[in-house]
Amino acid sequence: MPLVESKPDALARVYAASLFELAEADGGQARAEEILGELEDILELARSNPGFSEFLASRVLSSDKRGAALRSMLQGKCQDLTLRFLLLLNQKGRLGHLPAITAALDHTVQERFGRVEVDVFTATPIGSDEVTLVKNKLQAALGKEPIIHPYTDESMIGGIKVRVGDQLIDGSLSTRLRQMKDRLTRDGGATVRGKIADMIDDAS
Repeated sequence: MPLVESKPDALARVYAASLFELAEADGGQARAEEILGELEDILELARSNPGFSEFLASRVLSSDKRGAALRSMLQGKCQDLTLRFLLLLNQKGRLGHLPAITAALDHTVQERFGRVEVDVFTATPIGSDEVTLVKNKLQAALGKEPIIHPYTDESMIGGIKVRVGDQLIDGSLSTRLRQMKDRLTRDGGATVRGKIADMIDDAS
């Protein structure tokens, strides 16, 4: 079976914390980010190459053969710590957990270095100036450096939606129109009755 994308769980966070500590001790922030980048590159290769994904997650292939293949493919092409970590996961039968571990490591790196991943959705693509504007406003609001990932959502009429972690801040035009409609539906009758009462009072 191929690698499966999944959210970080307790096991993933334990592996990610250990790897982060080793990377930071080896070369500080730069090394931690380098290790994260290499794991993300490996996952990207797995996403685009089903054969490689199957190779990483297969339960049929022995760990010895897979370990030898990993050394052959990656020796000298990535940090020694990255390779040793992959070999450890292979030995423990945890390579299939690599997506969750990498996601947990990404969260740890961003958290430790005062950054936060932010998904920004707009109806049409936004330019670099607009990205900078959004980034500055978010940094002022969050107190951390936002790493902006812009996306286009054609279902939106206008406005912007921002997702930080599990929180979605919806400022899209369609949402505001729906909220306005809900308020009119909920409060409209009372408002009209109030205006009629005012008119009667004025006529008295």
